[in-house]
Order: sequence, then structure tokens, then C-alpha cells
Amino acid sequence: MTTILLTVLGIVIFAFGLLFSIAWHELGHLSTAKLFGIRVPQYMVGFGPTIWSRKKGDTEYGVKAIPAGGYIRMIGMFPPGPDGRIEARSSSPWRSMVEDARSAAFEELEDGDEERLFYTRKPWKRVIVMFAGPFMNLILAVVIFVGVAMSFGFQTQTTEVAGVQKCVISQSEKRQTCQKGDPVSPARAAGLEKGDRIVAFNGHRVSDWATLSDDIRDTIGPATLTVVRDGQQQTLHATLAKNLVAKKDSNGEVVPDKFVAAGYLGFAAQTEIKPLSLGASVNRMGDMIENGVDSIVAMPGKIPDLWNAAFDGGERKADSPVGVVGAARIGGEVMTLHVPAQNQIAMMLFLLAGFNLSLFLFNMLPLLPLDGGHIAGALWEALRRNLAKVFKRPDPGPFDVAKLMPVAYVVAGVFICFTLLVLVADIVNPVKIT
Repeated sequence: MTTILLTVLGIVIFAFGLLFSIAWHELGHLSTAKLFGIRVPQYMVGFGPTIWSRKKGDTEYGVKAIPAGGYIRMIGMFPPGPDGRIEARSSSPWRSMVEDARSAAFEELEDGDEERLFYTRKPWKRVIVMFAGPFMNLILAVVIFVGVAMSFGFQTQTTEVAGVQKCVISQSEKRQTCQKGDPVSPARAAGLEKGDRIVAFNGHRVSDWATLSDDIRDTIGPATLTVVRDGQQQTLHATLAKNLVAKKDSNGEVVPDKFVAAGYLGFAAQTEIKPLSLGASVNRMGDMIENGVDSIVAMPGKIPDLWNAAFDGGERKADSPVGVVGAARIGGEVMTLHVPAQNQIAMMLFLLAGFNLSLFLFNMLPLLPLDGGHIAGALWEALRRNLAKVFKRPDPGPFDVAKLMPVAYVVAGVFICFTLLVLVADIVNPVKIT
């Protein structure tokens, strides 16, 4: 019963964090739109039926029933058609999409709104309005991530020995039990013990795990270890073996399912949580952004594994795409972990930071109906108009983004299908942290 209550509590906490992130995103659009004199009839958090709303000035602020997104409505998102008409009808379904989008952009048009339309603003202003939403998510992600990294820290491997392997096992075999014929590990043969702190390797001082790990990998054959045991310094002699070990990338992070032949000592490093400096926190945030970009680029290639996990009982990999439901489940799982409360808070905040970073990266894709699609349209308009000035041609006028609405519907359809696939996988075969 307690586990269930803690799980529900974690889901509720994440849901409130999600709502705040959405509201924060839309606040970026709202504030910059009002700054540039664009009329905004609605600011809504969520979709579906309205739970609560209040009108202040010319904007209705409200919360809707489904916390899966949010929006603001701006008057004049698309320019009128070539004939100057806001609405026209066509028998072509694709053309009708364009006309419907154009008509919707001028709903609730009031006297005096002619100077408060979105499309009449200069391209750089429209870029700012559309970029402000994702940028708010990026700001929130950076503030949360750097703040927690500097105050709480990350779990970091140290040079202290947490345990000694009994034998040499290729890490590609993914087994822990020694078998007949496995040679004794160099660490065990040298007399290394749990609790020893390695302070030097081959006579060179080491103070961090990254340096020690690289030294071990680069050495095959005899080596000396200087350790501190029970307050006393001792020297041990080991003969490092050649073994298949996990491959590391340029940042020192383990590459999943990749192995290289390197020197092997055979012990597990103790871990502890250490706060990071501002510079280290910013660098770690940069790595997080880089990994996020790589994940989005690699997302189409993960669809087959996601399908297998959802419908064929396949393995749900740790780096599998996760939706709102999956993230909420992880939030609930965090609250059930038998770790100090401060660890749980830090994990929840990191989860929220990752979610906001994903919102930023996803919305910056140059595809309608995402914010990045509108930004691309405004930049294209600026390019066309500037080229017309350079070559002394007539001003081509605003770029009619409404003409791209058929493409936007296709993109939205793909996103919806992908979201549903992730949703099914999050329900039947969720990513777990335990």
C-alpha cells in the first residue's frame, strides 16, 4: 500500500512539474507577443474541456483537462490569400486545409486588430515570438540542471575499491560467475582488498577514477599499485591482463554494447556523490544537450525496437524514447526507491530538466506545426525580401506559411502515430530505473 501511495505521489509531483513547464513555455510566447503588440485572445495550459479560466485585458487565461500540452492563440498567424480575402472555399481537400488555416488565424478579429496581426510583424520579431517558448524550456532545463549539479552533485566513481573480481571475465560475455578455466584476476592475485584507496599507479599519483581507469587500460603486464589501507600506505605488484572491456567515448562515458581489448585489473570502484563546479556543471549540461540532439537524430531508427517492445514482448532498452506517461511512471518509481529524500528530490529535478530540454530540442525542429517550422518560415521570408532588395525586385510580401499546412497535417499525423506507439510501450513495457 505504501509503495502505491509513493508511486502516485511521484506521478502527481511530475504532473505538476509538467504543467509548470508547459505554462512556462507558453509564457515565453505570450510575453514576447504582447511586447510586440500582437493580440493574444487565449493562453491555455492543457487541451480538451476548460476547467478554469479568467479573462484579463484582451486575453483569456485558463487550464484545460488534459495536461498534454498548451497553446496561445495569436490573431493573424497567416496572411490573407493572394486576392486579399481571409476565407475562400475550394473543392480540393489540400486547398481547403490552407483556407481553413487562414480563416482560423483571423477568428475573433476585432476593430483595430489590423495593426495587431502576427504576420504583419517583421520577420525578426516573429522569430523571437516563436523561439521564446522553447527558449524558456531551455532556460528552465539549464537552471535546474546546473543548480542541482552544483548543490547536490552526481554519483562519481572514486579510486577506492568497492570489491575485487575473483577471475578474469570478458565483459562482452555479460556474466558475473567464474567458470572453470577462468584465470584469477590480477587485482586478487596482487592482494588488493575492499576499502583500499589507490593513490598511485606505476609511481604516478592518481586522484580521480578517470585518470586511474585510463592508466589501467593502457597497461598490459607488470604494474605497481600504491594503496592506502587502514591509514597505512602499501605497495602492491600486479600483472595486468589483456581483456575485452567496455568501450569509452571521447567524454569518458561507456558506449553500450561496444568493447575493446585493453589492460584489466579486476576491481569495482566505489562511488560517491560529489557536487560539481560551475564550469564542470556547464560542461555536463553541454554533454546533455549533445546527447539530446543525437537521440532526436537517432529516433527514427529506434522505431522497430519500440514496436517490438510494445507488441512483441521485446526488450525495452534504457535509451528507448519515453513519453509523458513513461516519464510520469519513472517519477513514481523514483519516490519508491530506498534512498535518502534528497536523492529522490535531485532525481525528480533531473527528470524535469531532461523533459524541458527535450521540449526545447523537439520544438526547434524546422517542421510545422512546431515552433521551429514557424521560425523557418519567418527566416525564409526575411531571406526573400532581402534578396529582392539586393536585386531591386518587387517586395514578395509575407511568406504564406498557410500553404504548408497540408505538410503540417502529415507531420502532425506522423507525430501522433509515434506518440501513440510510445504511449503503448510506456504502458505495457515501460522503461524502469530499478
